[in-house]
Amino acid sequence: MSPSTEREQAAATPAAADAPLTIADRTFTSRLILGTGKYTSADVMLRALEASGTEMVTVALRRVDLEAEDNLLQQLPLDRYLLLPNTAGCYTADEAVRTARLARELGGWNWVKLEVIGDQKTLFPDNEQLLEATTTLVEEGFVVLPYCIDDPIVCRKLQDRGAAAVMPLGAPIGSGLGIRNPANLRIIVEQAEVPVIVDAGVGTASDAAVAMELGADAVLMNTAVAEARDPVLMASAMRHAVAAGFEARHAGRIARRLYANASSPLEGLIE
Repeated sequence: MSPSTEREQAAATPAAADAPLTIADRTFTSRLILGTGKYTSADVMLRALEASGTEMVTVALRRVDLEAEDNLLQQLPLDRYLLLPNTAGCYTADEAVRTARLARELGGWNWVKLEVIGDQKTLFPDNEQLLEATTTLVEEGFVVLPYCIDDPIVCRKLQDRGAAAVMPLGAPIGSGLGIRNPANLRIIVEQAEVPVIVDAGVGTASDAAVAMELGADAVLMNTAVAEARDPVLMASAMRHAVAAGFEARHAGRIARRLYANASSPLEGLIE
């Protein structure tokens, strides 16, 4: 069943918070994906991952010291989490493709969170380079999840080139601004035939809930949890927010009205 068909059926029937998410050939019960950077310690990171209920974690391989005895890859229980290597820090398609190939050589990982950055200050993606890297990696058998601008046209092109999901930003990476362009996100969701994962910009639990209410299939975040005052508690909050937003979308909100509408009927009042 395609994601669009799944959405149509879900709109007509109640949906449980643990309804599975399918990406490529894998199924997940959690719709929350977490990054592994910026935590104050490995212990805090591991406890946050546990509290979040996530089943997929991203790792920026270019920022991991593979020669260190106790590097990040050794600390993560890879029997529990699907590792999603991240091409963060790449500014050309060639760099991103080389990084993905390195990940496959190191650990056999053929899933990749594809980032090709076009500007160092905003960290916005370079659309042209991103599309080129997606085409190459899909042809080489990778499961490609590209981080992209919240542009429906770019998302459609990525989907057409074989991306297993599209991951439009909610706001600039690490900004915590929340969903800045809900209209575009709704269009992206409406036209998507692959899962839509909101990636970047989430600041707090309500942002995650809004993303899911707008129709996203999952939310990916790092800074919002890692830099929270209590990352473990925030990870738990995000877990509940994603589930609540998913259920609220499928439950169907009431219509907005300009004037009040009494909760109790006015007919038959005792006089």
